Amino acid sequence: MTKDESSRGRGNSFVETILIVAVALGLALGIQAFLVKPYRIPSESMVPTLTVGQRVLVNRIGNNFGDPAIGDVTVFHPPAGADGPSGPTCGVEVPDDSACPQGTSERADVNFIKRIVAGPGDRITIVDGHVVRNGERQAEPFIEPCGGGEGCNLRTPITVPEGHYFMMGDNRGASDDSRFWGPVPRDWIIGNAFATYWPPKRIGLL
Repeated sequence: MTKDESSRGRGNSFVETILIVAVALGLALGIQAFLVKPYRIPSESMVPTLTVGQRVLVNRIGNNFGDPAIGDVTVFHPPAGADGPSGPTCGVEVPDDSACPQGTSERADVNFIKRIVAGPGDRITIVDGHVVRNGERQAEPFIEPCGGGEGCNLRTPITVPEGHYFMMGDNRGASDDSRFWGPVPRDWIIGNAFATYWPPKRIGLL
C-alpha cells in the first residue's frame, strides 16, 4: 500500500466514524422527540411511587392510538394557573370545599407528572385524600395519607369536562394538582410514564 492510499484509508475511516456518530445522534434525538422521552422527577408530589431525582421513560406516541386511562402516571402541560407567581390558580371562582372544575385557558410551558384519577364526564369529590368517582371511593393503595391539610376534603362534587382529565399526585398532602388548578385538556398530555431507569435499585415498570 502506498503512502497516498494509506492516507486516503485513514481519511475514509474518519469520515465513516463521523457519519456513524451523526446517525446515532440523529436516531437518539428522533427517539426522544417522537417516541420515548426521559423525565426527571422534580418534587415529592408522587411519593411513594416516584421520588425526587428518580428518572422515568415517557411514551410519547401511546396517546395517538387511544385515550389515556384512569391510573396512568402521566407527563403533561398544566394550565398556566398551576405555576403562577402567587401560587396555583383555578380558572373560575370555587367554594372552599370544592376542587377546581376548570383551569385557565392558557397552557403552561412547564411539564408536570401526576396520576390520572378521573376522565371526561366523571363526577368526583375528595374525602380524606381519596377520590370518590361517580359515587364510589377508589381503591388507591399507592397513595400517601393526606394528613388533613388543604385539599384533603373537597366534598362539593364537580364534573370533569369533556376532553379533560383530572390529575393528582400520589402524595396527596404535598401535591399541587388538579384540585387547585383544574382538569387538563387531552391535547396537553405529553405521554404516559411506563418505566423507571434511575436509580438502578428502582429500575422497573410502572
